[in-house]
Parts: sequence; structure tokens; C-alpha cells
Amino acid sequence: MNTPFRYAICNETFGDWSLAKACDFAAAAGYSGIEVAPFTLAPLATDLSAPTRSEMRRTIARAGLDCVGLHWLLAKTEGFHVAHPDAAVRGHTVEYLGELARLCNDLGGRVLVFGSPKQRSLLPGVSPEQAVDFIHEVFSRLVPMLETTDTVVAIEPLSLAETDVLTTAAETCRLIDRIGSPHVRLHLDVKAMSSEREAIPEIIVASARHLEHFHANDTNLQGPGFGAVDFGPIFRALDEIRYAGWVSIEVFDYAPGPERLARESIDYMRRVEEALG
Repeated sequence: MNTPFRYAICNETFGDWSLAKACDFAAAAGYSGIEVAPFTLAPLATDLSAPTRSEMRRTIARAGLDCVGLHWLLAKTEGFHVAHPDAAVRGHTVEYLGELARLCNDLGGRVLVFGSPKQRSLLPGVSPEQAVDFIHEVFSRLVPMLETTDTVVAIEPLSLAETDVLTTAAETCRLIDRIGSPHVRLHLDVKAMSSEREAIPEIIVASARHLEHFHANDTNLQGPGFGAVDFGPIFRALDEIRYAGWVSIEVFDYAPGPERLARESIDYMRRVEEALG
């Protein structure tokens, strides 16, 4: 290994735990970062006052963790869509994403993972080409706020089971090149990449120039080591490209419970990393 990976975990893994309890447990399990879903903090980012944000940042720091940033950006919200044919809706979405960039910075984070399949999927009368043009417009307009807050939007390709827009890493990288800003980059997710024709290590190597952030999970929607995905070749590819970002656990099936998911996921990844030398 060129450098040890930095491991983080997404806070919604811990369900209704307080932010302080989740951070303390994550730190004790060996994580060095926490990634935050805004809906776990408040219905809208605009509901969080400056003092509240400052206290949340102190809570994360007191546990000895870094705030990685935000994900599930538009989950459990209404009225936002990056590929909407109505320019007013797109403008409203740009404004709210700007507020999320401020929240990310206020919490001490840097990365905003944009997945949000429901808020980018094709709407009636919108072609795939128009949808990508609309998304290009939204994130291009967001760039000045990203520059002001020193944050990065990492766009996530998702499977066809989740969305019909930006479903491959290659397509997403082409959009990122069109935008042409160092503040708009790529996010890769193991579960999502498993739906592509290319092998995951091949996608990682081909996307190296754009890659900002990485989610570790399995096709069974649980954590690394809980399913059939072999992380050896995946970690070897990340090491090959000298990936220096976070490896963050994101799960969708919480049946094993937060304690098992947190502990066993990081234990498995560490064993894989050690086996690579």
C-alpha cells in the first residue's frame, strides 16, 4: 500500500442515535471521519442556526473525528430537481445546494456527494440530452458558492435501478469535463459500480483523474464484508491510482444493527488492506 486509507462512516447508519453518540461509537470502532446526511440534522439545512452548526462541529471534533462532508443531499426534501424543465425550479435547487455547501463548510467538511436519484431522473418531456444539459447548468451556477466555501460536489453515477440519468462513471466524467471546475468532481460507490459492464477496478483506474470520494458497501446493501463483493481488487486499484480521499461506509440495509455494521465493516477493510501489504 502506498498510504493507509482513511475510513469514515455515514451517520444515518446509526438511526436515531444522537450525533454525539454516533461520533463517539465511530471513533471507538476505529473510524477517523463521519459523513453526514442533512436530513438527520433537520428537515432543511436552512433550519439550522449558526450556533447549532457550531455546536455540531464541536461535537464531531470532541469525538476526535473529521467531518468528511455531506451526502443524501436532497433526500426527504420537496421542490428540488437538477434536471427540471422549469428554470425557476433549477434556480431554487441551485440556491439550496449553495446552502448545503455553507452547511458543509460550517461543519468542517469539504465533500458534498450528489446522488439524489429522484431529483435528477427524467421528467415528462425531457430527453436524456436535455437532462444532462440542465444538470450542467445547475452545477456550473453552483461553482461560485463552492469556491467561496472551499467545498467540492462529487457527482455519483447510479444504477439504472435507481435513475435513468448519469448511470455510468464514464458518462459522469464527461459531464465533469464539460463543467471544467476543480470544485465539481466524481464520486464512486461499490454497489452502484457493480451494475456497470466494466469491472469495478477498471472503472476506478479509468476514472482516476476525476475521483474525489468513495463509498464502500456491498450489492446486498450492507457493509463491506457482509456480502459477496471481494474488496481485494478494489483496494488494489485505489492503491494503484494513489487515491488519497476517504473510504466511507454507506449502507442501506441496517438489519445487522449499527454496532455490527460499523465494527465488522472496518475490521474487514483493515484485513483486506493488510493483506495487500
